[in-house]
Amino acid sequence: MSVARSEEEVRGFARSCVRAGLLSTEEMQAEVAEAIATDLPGRADEAETLAATWLAEAHDELGEEQNGWPDSTDYERLQTAFAEMELIDVSVLQGCEDHWAAKRLVEERDAAGTGVRGVAWFTPSDVWHAVDEGMLEVNLWHGTTANVAPGDELLDDVLGILEKHGLRGRFDEGRIEVDAHWQKRIAT
Repeated sequence: MSVARSEEEVRGFARSCVRAGLLSTEEMQAEVAEAIATDLPGRADEAETLAATWLAEAHDELGEEQNGWPDSTDYERLQTAFAEMELIDVSVLQGCEDHWAAKRLVEERDAAGTGVRGVAWFTPSDVWHAVDEGMLEVNLWHGTTANVAPGDELLDDVLGILEKHGLRGRFDEGRIEVDAHWQKRIAT
């Protein structure tokens, strides 16, 4: 891969980190600097400075763009829907590492004797997809870690909550595909 292409990909990664809003400023700085050192070894000595610059550029770009967003974004509707899911005992793990995080949550709740009706979870790459493509893929498990299936009351309840909040979701190949752009506002 060319250096120009590698730089474009790392800049895209910085943009995704800022728009996802899943990491602290320090965590984003560390992640992007590591990506620069790894993918652009000829620029490794300036990784910290480049990371800060590219993150600032992505932050400024998002700040300008969000001025044109509607008063209520898909992200805000998602957060309200996720809060309502919690009320029906469906824990929501946003931007978790992988399915092991969801499994740990279920095991911890079981060990504490509190169990959980279900767990909805998605990874950072799922968020990045929603940033760029307007579709968030959400996994939904029963409290036993079994996948939901068509006709499950849990699946119907979660789809109903999404719809109630103006979000279209459909179950496909073991995941809920939610038509939603991840437009998380940042302080400008």
